[in-house]
Amino acid sequence: MRKPERSHEEQWCGVTRRTDVSLQKRIIGGQNCDEGERLYHVRLESSYGNEKIRCGGSLIHPQWILTAAHCWKAETTVATLNVHPRAVRKQIRVIKYAPQMFTLLGQLHDIMLLKLETPVGNVPLAQLPDCSYRLQVGHVVQLAGEGATITGPNNQRCERNIEVMRIKSLFLSLQRRLREEQKTFLFYNIHKYINKIFLQGDDGGAVVYNGMIYGVISFGVAYYACQSHATVTDVCEYLGWIKSTAGLI
Repeated sequence: MRKPERSHEEQWCGVTRRTDVSLQKRIIGGQNCDEGERLYHVRLESSYGNEKIRCGGSLIHPQWILTAAHCWKAETTVATLNVHPRAVRKQIRVIKYAPQMFTLLGQLHDIMLLKLETPVGNVPLAQLPDCSYRLQVGHVVQLAGEGATITGPNNQRCERNIEVMRIKSLFLSLQRRLREEQKTFLFYNIHKYINKIFLQGDDGGAVVYNGMIYGVISFGVAYYACQSHATVTDVCEYLGWIKSTAGLI
């Protein structure tokens, strides 16, 4: 199959490369989040030259955000809290500390912690998973992304859409395939179980099961943004590192 020509909105590993941040990525066929859902979601916006990237993240500690490593750019990254619901006053913080990324045997894994300069208050925290109970094929999880169902006067995204998806397969990451003797690091390959289109939710955002974050949205397919699956980093495999780094132990 011939790959389509790239427009000025190039797709690379689930991240849209564009010279502005007006792109409206959404989950088509989902539903708006309730007022009490995903209150811990963080919008991350960063730049590298003329390139601007928007990702999602989750506040897991008053001073720490969990997201995907590929969302980091060398220049300024701004975190917006209280993204949802839109009626709540937003808190905007510039990330001033170096990101904490997980590496093993010199290889960078697609998971990252960002530290805020000062702790935030009045923002609910995301709940980390109970890893004594692991996700299995067939489990239904929730993904959420900022939708374009309602826009403000400057065409900003106001609502969040939510989608339920079913895990169809599990596969080993590149790190595990290269180093069989090392600890297993899993990705989840998540497919929808209903006939709707998943159009790039926020990379770095949470994959939720039983109210807990079991995964971080990692990446998609370079040329085909509208896919029926998403690839997710397994949070349980990094839970010790997350807790140690964020001071949750």
